[in-house]
Amino acid sequence: MTTKLEILESTLRDALGDRIQSINVAFGEATLVVASAEYLSVMLTLRDHPNLSFDELIDLCGVDYSSYGEGSDGAWTGARFAAVSHLLSTTHNWRLRVRVFALDDAMPLLPSLTSVWDSANWYEREAFDLFGILFDGHDDLRRILTDYGFVGHPFRKDFPVSGYVEMRYDSEQKRVIYQPVTIAPRELVPRVIREEHYGIKSGSK
Repeated sequence: MTTKLEILESTLRDALGDRIQSINVAFGEATLVVASAEYLSVMLTLRDHPNLSFDELIDLCGVDYSSYGEGSDGAWTGARFAAVSHLLSTTHNWRLRVRVFALDDAMPLLPSLTSVWDSANWYEREAFDLFGILFDGHDDLRRILTDYGFVGHPFRKDFPVSGYVEMRYDSEQKRVIYQPVTIAPRELVPRVIREEHYGIKSGSK
């Protein structure tokens, strides 16, 4: 008996052809990987093809793969930054994950999906803010969670825990100013309790 995911995979292959880099079906979910050059055209097909009809973009996030698989034999060797989208077809009751990698690690650039789904607007701003991924064609690509004067992108794996700058109110200048971080980095060592009867109520056997 053909499952719903098998029907979805077959429909994707028929509709997208050689624009597919890979399709992985695992844990009851399908993940489609496409090249950045095909990203926009694939998303348009996923939305407009009557046998697919993915009419809703329900999420889009950035991913930093720079330390993925460290400490194992399968250490990551591909591109560093990716955008991952989650699509929903209300017509067919299908869900699909789409992953696309930016080719340039130093300046990760991907096409914007704002012309395909309006909901991509804030999602792409978040991916830019937190990961530094640029979206070509986005009309208002600016920070959405951090302050406008924030330095760096805090979800990148190489971003320091304490950040690069801190802000405080300067009473002399009567305004908020930025300055280098003054907190000295330190390692927190948890206290280990070695009492022989710790946690045992008195009188208990």
